[in-house]
Amino acid sequence: MTATIDTRRPPQRELVITRVFDAPRELVFKVWTDPQHAKHWWGPKHHPSTHLEMDVRPGVAWRACLRSTETGEDLWHGGVFREVVAPERIVFTFKWDDDGERGIENLVTVTFAEQGGKTLMTLRQSPFQSGDECDGHQEGWNSTFDRLEEHLAHHSGSEP
Repeated sequence: MTATIDTRRPPQRELVITRVFDAPRELVFKVWTDPQHAKHWWGPKHHPSTHLEMDVRPGVAWRACLRSTETGEDLWHGGVFREVVAPERIVFTFKWDDDGERGIENLVTVTFAEQGGKTLMTLRQSPFQSGDECDGHQEGWNSTFDRLEEHLAHHSGSEP
C-alpha cells in the first residue's frame, strides 16, 4: 500500500489586512464613504476605478468598475452595504460580476480605531473558495490601500 501525501495548501477562508494611516479616524472613514473621495483611490494601481456608485447606507447597493492599465479589461463588481456605524465600521458584500470565474460573494468588514491621532484600519473579507482567490484579493486591497494612503496625504478631507 502506498501512502499519498496532499501538499496542496488548503483554501484560505478569511483575509485580514491591518493598516495604520497617519490621519484621524473621522477623515479615513470619510474618504471610505464619500464617493467623491473614494473614486480617487478605489482599486489597485494596475486596476484603478473608472466607475464608482455608492450611497453608504445599510441596504443600499454599490457598484464599481476597475480597468486594467495593461489590457484595458473592465472588471465590474458590487454588493450591498449591510452595516454603517460612523466612524467605526462599514460592512458590505462583495461580488465580481463574472459568476464563478472570480469567486463567490463574500462579506467585507472594515473597522476604524483611533490610535493617537492616527487610524488603525482592519479589513476582514471572507469566505474565499481558493487560496489563489484570497491571494489575489490580498494583493489588490494592499495596492488599493497604498493609493488610499497617498490620497489621505494629499487631501485635507474637505475637498477630494
